[in-house]
Amino acid sequence: MKSIVILISGRGSNMEAIVRAAIPGARIAAVISNRPTAGGLAFAASHSIATEVVDHTAFADRAAFDTALAEAIDRHTPDLVVLAGFMRVLTADFVRHYEGRLINIHPSLLPSFTGLHTHRRALEAGVRVHGTTVHFVTAELDCGPIIIQAVVPVMDGDDEAALAARVLVQEHRIFPQAVRWIVEGRVSVVDGVARVAGASMPAGLISPLPEDA
Repeated sequence: MKSIVILISGRGSNMEAIVRAAIPGARIAAVISNRPTAGGLAFAASHSIATEVVDHTAFADRAAFDTALAEAIDRHTPDLVVLAGFMRVLTADFVRHYEGRLINIHPSLLPSFTGLHTHRRALEAGVRVHGTTVHFVTAELDCGPIIIQAVVPVMDGDDEAALAARVLVQEHRIFPQAVRWIVEGRVSVVDGVARVAGASMPAGLISPLPEDA
């Protein structure tokens, strides 16, 4: 049984999607937030999942917060740490501590539109497709090996809210899929590229090359 710790900062809809997926061989050991008011904490507690708050405002700097956060995570001996709308930039030391077992979801087709305000920037750039990416976390922001992506069209008349909603539907599809593959031992990283072994792809989703390619 693989132990998973999920980090959130707000309502935690991607965390909910992972919990509801009830992935065989996986146990959600804890949901941890940097914000005491994060709505997702109540959902986790209602599903008998341990919750904890490590409030970033209580620490003098990012390094001190990351140290306390890692201590909270490590009490649950996780095989995988999942950033599900966790709105903090993590230090390089923190990322190294969880190298190979730390994943994130980002609301764009990486490597395009790293950072914040992705939907606004996609609209301003006039792209015709947009989407979302699950990737391993590295010290360079939003640049780790890509596990899976989903593409959505950009429609005439879209505003940020409409485009964000269309992307969010796909986030809820690909995040549980990525976690499932990792739990099943299908994902490896070779020369900085994630590969998925023997996995069939749901329609509309994009994964890296198969492991034997």
